[in-house]
Order: sequence, then C-alpha cells, then structure tokens
Amino acid sequence: MLLNYKQTGQGPHVILIHGLFGSLENLNVIANALAENFTVTNLDLRNHGRSPHSDIMDYPAMADDVLALMDHLSIDKAHLVGHSMGGKVAMQIAHINPSSVNKLVVLDIAPVAYQSRHDDIIAALKLVKSHAINDRKEADKLMTQLIPELGVRQFLLKSYAKNELGELQWRFNLTTLSEKYRNILANIKANDSCLCDTLFIKGNDSDYILPEYREAIMAQFSNAKAKIIHGAGHWLHAQKPMAVNKSINDFLMA
Repeated sequence: MLLNYKQTGQGPHVILIHGLFGSLENLNVIANALAENFTVTNLDLRNHGRSPHSDIMDYPAMADDVLALMDHLSIDKAHLVGHSMGGKVAMQIAHINPSSVNKLVVLDIAPVAYQSRHDDIIAALKLVKSHAINDRKEADKLMTQLIPELGVRQFLLKSYAKNELGELQWRFNLTTLSEKYRNILANIKANDSCLCDTLFIKGNDSDYILPEYREAIMAQFSNAKAKIIHGAGHWLHAQKPMAVNKSINDFLMA
C-alpha cells in the first residue's frame, strides 16, 4: 500500500515513523527541526492517520510499507527515526533491508517483546466509538473514566476527526489495532546483528528501555549507543523537544 506522507526540507533523506495510535503530526516537532539540513519524509503507518487500512498488522508488513514508499519516492537510502512502535518498524527495516538505511535513531523502545500496557486506552477508544459523539470535548469527558492523564487523552484525540460524511470517528483502524495488539507488543524479526550506526534515545522517567535489555539491543545492533533525556518519559520528543532534536541532529550530522 502507498502510505500517506508529507515531505519537507532539503538535503539527505530522513524518514520519521510515529508510534501506536499516532500519526505523522506527532513527529512534526522533529520534522521542523530537521528540515533545515535534511529532506524529511514524515508518514502515517498503515491503519493510522490518512494511510490505508488493512487486516494485517505486524512489523514485517509495516516495514515493507515504508520500503515501498521509499521506492515510490526514489529514495535509495535514508536515515530512519522512529518513536515507540515506529522505532520497532525502523529496526525491522534495518534488518530486512540494511542497504536502505544510513543511520538509525530509535526513540524509547527496545528490540524486545513487551507486556500489555494499553488495555485502558483501547477500552476508552472503544467506549467513544460505541457512543454518538458530537464533539471532542464530549469524547474527552467519556475517556476520562479510563484515562486520567490529560496529555494522553489530548494525544489520542488528535486522531478523532470528521469523515467525508461529517461524522466524528477515529482515523486509525481501532478494530485491527485492538485485534492485532499482540503483534505490536511482539519483538521484531531478526536473525543476526545489524551493523548500521544506531542511537537509542531513552526518556529517563520511562520504563520502555531497561538495563536488562542491553544484551538484546547489542545482539541485534552491535554499533548502537545510547542517550538519556532527563526530565522526560516515553513522550520525550514532546516533553523535551530541544534536547531530543539536538541529540538526533548531532548524531545524523556526525
């Protein structure tokens, strides 16, 4: 499938890949910072944003989508920057087709399988879907029952928009994302170590990258190094944009 995308800037190619329940808009803060020195392609993954929907939702399929978009845009090689689920997609691309990857930046995720941590979010999204909602404020009030964090609700509601009939609905494919959630928690498919220069950026207050994951990271990405952003959690690019953008830019420009 051809993914929805937005391209800005000039120079060497960088591809930005968002996380679960997100869209290309979530990484605009990074795209804007990199556009001065790079041609930035910011995309919507399958079942997200304005990209096509599919019943298939796993890392090889998402990686193939990005590689197909690169081919469509005549991009032979690019830097990849991915957050959370998007970081796993970027890592999967590096294993499937390493020749297409220049440098790899992974934001707050590791190449390991995770335990479920979105049950309340999925339940809240389904709750909104099951009601006739007239505006985002009403949806936000409904979601408060299960998601007390305002920032999380605001992030999710960015994908709550009117369709062609003027009806409010989730832009992402909630049915498939909930049914195939185990595939998203799963590890990427890898048989050996990827040799591309890789930077893992961790939010200091996040538990997505733990010390015990170091062995798995180095086994799959032997040229990896790490950067910790203090005062930030999993949404590090939103919480500490200047520090994250500087870390990415310095690594890609080196």
